[in-house]
Amino acid sequence: MREVFGLLKGGNKPSLLAALVNTFIAAMKGGAFLITGNVAMFAEMMHSIGDAVNQFFVFIGSALSKKAPTPRFPNGFGRLVNLVVLTAAIIVGILAYETIKEGWHHIWHPSETGGIAIILTVLLVAFLLEVFVLYKAGKEVLHEAHVTGGFLAPLTKSFTNLNRAKPATKLVFMEDLVATVGNLMAATAVIIAHFTGFLAAEGIVSIIIGLMLFYVVFKVFLENARGVIGETDEQMLTHIAYVISENPHVKDIQRLEVVKEGEYLHVETEIEIDHSLSFAKVDDIQDELSKLILSQPGVTDVVISFDENDGIKSWRHHKEQHTTLKTHDAK
Repeated sequence: MREVFGLLKGGNKPSLLAALVNTFIAAMKGGAFLITGNVAMFAEMMHSIGDAVNQFFVFIGSALSKKAPTPRFPNGFGRLVNLVVLTAAIIVGILAYETIKEGWHHIWHPSETGGIAIILTVLLVAFLLEVFVLYKAGKEVLHEAHVTGGFLAPLTKSFTNLNRAKPATKLVFMEDLVATVGNLMAATAVIIAHFTGFLAAEGIVSIIIGLMLFYVVFKVFLENARGVIGETDEQMLTHIAYVISENPHVKDIQRLEVVKEGEYLHVETEIEIDHSLSFAKVDDIQDELSKLILSQPGVTDVVISFDENDGIKSWRHHKEQHTTLKTHDAK
């Protein structure tokens, strides 16, 4: 049990914060729905429940993925976060379907609801809380992407650096972005229905919110499915190739793999060196390169093997592509 609590301390903090906030928001919206029967509020309630469930799953998965390798699982548990997020995505998909179904029913069988003051108050509070979580998630995105910025950077620069964030942080940011927009859309639909009598507006917005949920599910499912299989981090591959090639004893790179293991990177490479080097010198080169590669962001495991230089250049493109990473980090 002590080990479990120790792992939970290392879980993704933005996902835990988002889960707790969305649980509170879901309870508020649920109460407002029970009082008013408003279908837009039902859609937002389902949205918040989906977000809370997803983010709790992500937090637990990100924590358990940090468990150290064991004799039975020597490659560690890094990809566990991807499996957990896939399960959460399925749950959110079910909630999205229910949201769309309820919205469709309301379009064909519209009914007037009261309590507009309650609904708008709840949506306003939810909007402010979602913006707070979005801002925190944006800060974490910039932190993981090693990008600095001013006060508004988490809400501006985070969009262009989202691909460099960890899967859990990226999911929280995307979900809360959709949730923030969803709150505004629901409030707009309630106002239109109340002042114009166009009651179907609430059903239409409910369907749109459900479709936005499906979009998040689609994006999350694809990304984490690639993570379960084992996806190459192309940008880090180019960067690490550059780092390796800067060593004066490295004549060529025969093979280089930089594979995402959940939130971490596994590096495996085979490099060519001069055959005349002593074993002791080769050992020093391996230690130096291992230390250097492990110092790169996200890298937790590296395997280096050597071969004698065959005089044929196998790796040619790393120096040209490295400028992309340098420009990215400088933003």
